[in-house]
Amino acid sequence: MAFAASASAVDGQPKDEAEGHLPAEARAIHQRVLTFDAHADIEISGKPSMYVGADGLSKVAVEKMRQGDLDAVAMAVAVGPLPRNEEGFAEARRIADEKLAAAIALTENPDLPIQLIKSSDALVTAVSNGQRAIVLSFQNALIFGDDVAAIDDFYAQGVRIFALTHMGHNEFADSSRPLFNADTGMREAPSEHGGLSPKGKAAVQRFNELGAVIDISQLSTEAALEVISLSRAPVIASHSNARALTNVSRNLSDAEIQKLAQRGGVIHVAPFAGYLFDSQNPDIDAGIRALRRKAGIDEDYLYPFELYWEIDDASVKTEFLTGVRGLLGPISLDTMLDHIDHIVGLVGVDYVGIGTDFNHGSGIPGYIDASDSLNVTLGLLQRGYSEPQIRKIWGGNFLRVWREVERRGAVSPAQ
Repeated sequence: MAFAASASAVDGQPKDEAEGHLPAEARAIHQRVLTFDAHADIEISGKPSMYVGADGLSKVAVEKMRQGDLDAVAMAVAVGPLPRNEEGFAEARRIADEKLAAAIALTENPDLPIQLIKSSDALVTAVSNGQRAIVLSFQNALIFGDDVAAIDDFYAQGVRIFALTHMGHNEFADSSRPLFNADTGMREAPSEHGGLSPKGKAAVQRFNELGAVIDISQLSTEAALEVISLSRAPVIASHSNARALTNVSRNLSDAEIQKLAQRGGVIHVAPFAGYLFDSQNPDIDAGIRALRRKAGIDEDYLYPFELYWEIDDASVKTEFLTGVRGLLGPISLDTMLDHIDHIVGLVGVDYVGIGTDFNHGSGIPGYIDASDSLNVTLGLLQRGYSEPQIRKIWGGNFLRVWREVERRGAVSPAQ
């Protein structure tokens, strides 16, 4: 790997001597660069959640951001699958409004020094002043129902990054994860719209006009490539890994990554074990299938943990989740960095970033939550990345995209 340090020596010195200074150097670099996490889910205080940390708090809580010197995070107003009818649309909007209010409330709490950011310049200013920052993002156009005009409402409330799908197709686009219907034992068709529907195409145009960043994570391959082609500004994938290393539908193929980079976009890599495991290992696959049969869910899967929500018995669910995680092997921060190395080798360092998907199942040894952010910088430094390259990966690439999106927007972003 071009960016891995020699196993025996670095710049002619014994490896242990040469790397002895790296923790201090990594900390200094980490404090100098803008560190931005492109995707974390919103946790609502007081609500039970299986995704928070062992302390019961969000994995991107302000104190954890401070401990890890993480400057800013995109917090996603996201909903999962619901019926595609008026009742489902209304419930999706209710959940979204609740999450949006919770995120905004964080920035209005005088005891939590964190700002709501609505422009690239405001992000740079806040970080330069030593402030933590939240950028609001959005995931799943199910929240819009079938109304493209709803985009403007969320933009007016401060959302600046928009992703059209989560799990399951909607009125706007096809998902990389077609829904499984437990009653029929069948999945949705892999494609409903052949990528984007007419509403999805109109949404891309409106995002461009507003100067909002478009996020292709969780879109089907056809939809992702269509968005990249239609958008007149670069787009991002906020939390997607390399399918060439882990073949699950949520990760991006090399062709998608190359097309994304050709248009100036950025893929942000996540510390999510289910998107980092060795998918080519037949023993892992056989073990996952056996655990799925034992838990009473469909043995075919788009990613190893899929359909755990269909398991009613809490003890069976816990046994399944624990068993699958154990099967996936010794996944760690190094595994995530392998995906960064792959992307850099494929398209260059200008097109990769960090997007954790914390508060939705992410977290691996070495990168459990935001307090571990420094470990990413240390790991990159150990692999031979320079400070300018680390600056790009940690936030510079995203900032470049956001500025270009704003520049190309027909409507100036609200400050």
